[in-house]
Amino acid sequence: MTVIAGRYRLLDVLAEGATGTVWRALDGASGHEVALKESRVPPGLPADEAPALHARQERGARALARVSHPSVVRVLDVVAEDGRPWVATELVRGLTLAETLEAGGPLPAREAARVGADVLAGLRAAREAGVPHRGVEPEDVLLGNDGRVVVTGFGDAPEEAAGPKDGADPAAELRSLGRLLEAAADDRSGPLGAVIDALLGEGPEGPVTADRAERELRRVAGGGTRTPPGGTGAFGDGARKDRGGARADGDGSRAGGGAPGAAPGAADAPAPHRSAGEDDAAPAPGAPPGRKHKAPRRVPVLVAGVVGALLIAGALVYHAVRDDGPGAGPGAPGGVTSTVPAGSGATGADGVPATPRS
Repeated sequence: MTVIAGRYRLLDVLAEGATGTVWRALDGASGHEVALKESRVPPGLPADEAPALHARQERGARALARVSHPSVVRVLDVVAEDGRPWVATELVRGLTLAETLEAGGPLPAREAARVGADVLAGLRAAREAGVPHRGVEPEDVLLGNDGRVVVTGFGDAPEEAAGPKDGADPAAELRSLGRLLEAAADDRSGPLGAVIDALLGEGPEGPVTADRAERELRRVAGGGTRTPPGGTGAFGDGARKDRGGARADGDGSRAGGGAPGAAPGAADAPAPHRSAGEDDAAPAPGAPPGRKHKAPRRVPVLVAGVVGALLIAGALVYHAVRDDGPGAGPGAPGGVTSTVPAGSGATGADGVPATPRS
């Protein structure tokens, strides 16, 4: 087994690219596994420029070691072997975004927004430390098994050692994130699409700041469909030009539920109450505008029922009043007048025998 700087034992290759090879290695001092990057001179670079390149790589790694952010890979050590820098970082268990997309296809819009927000937060933290990214790619984003989103592959030199042509321009960094999200999201037509346009500098307001872009990405990731009060329509209207690859999720989760082209706030309005018997079917395509499904006519039925109830009540009152009037038998049940004599010798008020009524 090869041991680097008398401490790191190389185990196997994790990744390999034009700028170097990343090894899984065992730290002999701590007993923990780490990711160890072996720097490589890019093809075509003159040999006499290699020392300057290695010096910039080492300075960049040491600057990145000062960054403490959950979305930035943590640098543990920088050592030299054969005149080349070897950078030891934390070993993140998981897959790269490139591997995730290859295995399972694009991400749902809300998940893509979450990844984008965490990536942007990491890029901003590294930039503040003087280590801008040279263009984030799916291979540079690790999706940890613990849910972390970790950015790797930072530039080889601190910001003061590079110019805009090297990708140090903040706007170029945001554009690279826009391209990353455009490749990662399965729905680019809703609110997330508006953010992508802004990152690419193609939104109605032109370029966007990193701070606002991160806020909007977190809003979309949380299911928001409107720009908060005081915001502008660049992110909130959900409209963007068709890039030929936009398509719906099919599960209603499009950027928090908003439909492409929906009016601002429509998705947040409470749905009208529907009874169990109402038809929920949508109008057929091509139906004339203004034709709406009408609910069953319940008002006439209700009025008829009330009228019937009033008629019955009136009849009962009428009979009660009639039966309680003059001539009602004093003992007749229900107030019904008796037609039977009270007894065989019953007399009237004047002593004359009472005559039965016919």
